[in-house]
Amino acid sequence: MRAIGALILGVAIVTGLAVATSRAADEPPAGQSEAKAPAAPSPSSAVPVTPKDAAPPPSVTIIGASEAHGVLGRDVRSAAGEDMGRIVDVVVDRSGHVRAAAIDFGGFLGVGSRKIVVDWNALRFGKIANKKDSITLELTKAQVAAAPEYKEDAPIVVLGASGSLQPLQAIQ
Repeated sequence: MRAIGALILGVAIVTGLAVATSRAADEPPAGQSEAKAPAAPSPSSAVPVTPKDAAPPPSVTIIGASEAHGVLGRDVRSAAGEDMGRIVDVVVDRSGHVRAAAIDFGGFLGVGSRKIVVDWNALRFGKIANKKDSITLELTKAQVAAAPEYKEDAPIVVLGASGSLQPLQAIQ
């Protein structure tokens, strides 16, 4: 009971001090008349103040609708026209460069499918003007079927067509 009383008294003191400080800031000092008070600058002559750490405006780039398209969810086909699945993720390295694509491969209506990772350079984008256009993978269905499954938080085995993929450098 004493603790509650002390808490209420403490809150009342802090509130009173805050109100007194606020009122003192609003009142002019004693002995100064309003006629001698400096005039406030007019709004039209005020110069906007920008904080020193304000971020510069972002740059803007416009990409034409026929120049670039998203790849997530796109169908992937082999050079022979076989259905290879669809792109479900893009893998980037520490510097932000695209390294590979994860493809949801196999199965029927999402049942029994597994994710495999293929080298980005093994994909050919050709004509992907609309959502129905597919991306071509330079691997056979048998090669992709033999690839190990991609699992998050595990080392990624990337299947490459040209052998040009370089391993990530370990940070020491």
